Amino acid sequence: MISSMTGYGSASRQVSLGAGVVADLQVECRAVNSRFLDLGFRLPDECRGAEPALREMATQGLSRGKVEFRAAWRVNSAAAGAAKSNPHALGAINHDCLDALYTLQEKAQESFPKAQELSIAEVLRWPGVVSEPRGEEDSWITATVEAGRAALAALMESRHAEGKALVGVLTSITGKMRDIVKVIEPKVPEYVAQYQEKLTERLSEALAAQEQAKAGAELMERIRQEVVLYAVRIDVAEEFARLKTHLQAVDTALAGKGPVGKRLDFLMQELNREANTLSSKSVSEECTQAALELKLFIEQMREQVQNLE
Repeated sequence: MISSMTGYGSASRQVSLGAGVVADLQVECRAVNSRFLDLGFRLPDECRGAEPALREMATQGLSRGKVEFRAAWRVNSAAAGAAKSNPHALGAINHDCLDALYTLQEKAQESFPKAQELSIAEVLRWPGVVSEPRGEEDSWITATVEAGRAALAALMESRHAEGKALVGVLTSITGKMRDIVKVIEPKVPEYVAQYQEKLTERLSEALAAQEQAKAGAELMERIRQEVVLYAVRIDVAEEFARLKTHLQAVDTALAGKGPVGKRLDFLMQELNREANTLSSKSVSEECTQAALELKLFIEQMREQVQNLE
């Protein structure tokens, strides 16, 4: 299935911290477009051990995109309330750190006598004062891997859904481009013939002013040959043939499975080259306008293709 490179997924798990306290762990997986697979991790210290497993899962499931895993946790308020009868449920006071903080505050107040004392909340938030229950390392790793796997699955599902939508958009654009080709291609020989006739008439009018009939006739024949050669140079039959071939290749890629972003990006370059050639060889306003519309549609497809894996 064709996928977009952008998506989002999240999942949560619970981790026992001991003493009846439970932590709610939330893992998010975000992805945006990138030429290659670029993995990033923003994990708390408790979850660092799960990074290799998360990296392996992402590498196996994804081929392109800038993907980032984020994790955060907090103590479950309901579980904390149920465990409040246990004095060690929410952590233990580090008395050495508390004494050091008290001494530090006294010394600071000697220099700044008007400074306010620390509040209880500030004391408890001071690093090292409260030794919070952290749970077992294996529990954190297991919960992080499980939540990460679920978040990655949700991410891939959202990428598939967006990829399906992009396929519909691109298929619609190729259909409109085919309609333009069907209208213009049959008219090209007529445009070339009209241009050749018009050019020949102008040259004939210029030669009619000359009195040297024989030299003028020979020169006229030479001019006719040059006009025919020029008409061959401005013939765009090959460009239309290649344009239709590239459009078919786009539809074939969109109907397939697996990563197609790089292939489609290359096809956009080829389509744009043919549209530019059509524009440069154009001998009518209608053909020029058609080439400009084709280039506009190609640019629209190029923007969408940048998001495909």
